[in-house]
Amino acid sequence: MRTFPFQQVNVFSQDPLRGNPLAVVLEADGVEDARMAAFARWTNLSETTFLLPPTDPQADYRVRIFTTLEELPFAGHPTLGSCHAWLAHGGVPKGAEIVQECGIGRVRIRRSDAGLAFLAPPLLRGEALTPDLRERVLCGLGVAAEDVVDARWADNGTGWLALRLRDRAAVLAVQPDYAQLMGLKVGVFGPWLASDGSEAQYESRAFIAGDGAPEDPATGSLNAAIARWLLATGEAPDRYVISQGTAIGRAGRLRVERLGDALWIGGDCVTCIEGQITL
Repeated sequence: MRTFPFQQVNVFSQDPLRGNPLAVVLEADGVEDARMAAFARWTNLSETTFLLPPTDPQADYRVRIFTTLEELPFAGHPTLGSCHAWLAHGGVPKGAEIVQECGIGRVRIRRSDAGLAFLAPPLLRGEALTPDLRERVLCGLGVAAEDVVDARWADNGTGWLALRLRDRAAVLAVQPDYAQLMGLKVGVFGPWLASDGSEAQYESRAFIAGDGAPEDPATGSLNAAIARWLLATGEAPDRYVISQGTAIGRAGRLRVERLGDALWIGGDCVTCIEGQITL
């Protein structure tokens, strides 16, 4: 058994109890893969990360990301939360931006008065769902066909597929049957209407059947993929806010900003717990 520095970080909300929590083990050299996976299952959070020295000379640190089910090559809220924890632990970047090494390679992260933001990775898949898969997802979500505007893959390394629904009300009305969605990572999103207010422009939800946290409170990777979808079709402005977590009592807010060819996904991070963990 060894003791490691530990932080639990709230991501995508200034309110420490209404974002997406992330467990971060720092200085995690020597922790075995099986131990990492076991600890991630024990935390029962959507993700747990382990920070290590980089193997890429251009990176500032390396992160390994675990859900309760598997290791991920990339995820959004673990990227921002891990970077926040690394900086709070005394990390000093080599350049103006922080460079994270993870399973998909290098991910750039920038700091500003608005907080941290990561450079959204490109889509690996963005084609329309096959009719059979579309029907399976609609049944699993309990969504009527007339409420669906489009259904596509939204995979930037994490395997998401997504349905665009007619409006925020349709998104919040979804009641998933996780047994029918087993093996899939499914996102839904829809626009806020004038009656919903102006705090955000879109509402999203994310479902991972079988995971310890089957509905994710705020999902950077999914919303980064959705942003690429919307911006490519000209349906969204260069800057907008996505609300997530409403249906489960959270208040996640993800900021999307396009600067030239770069697409940045940002949000607030707050350290809630700091101490040591024995593994």
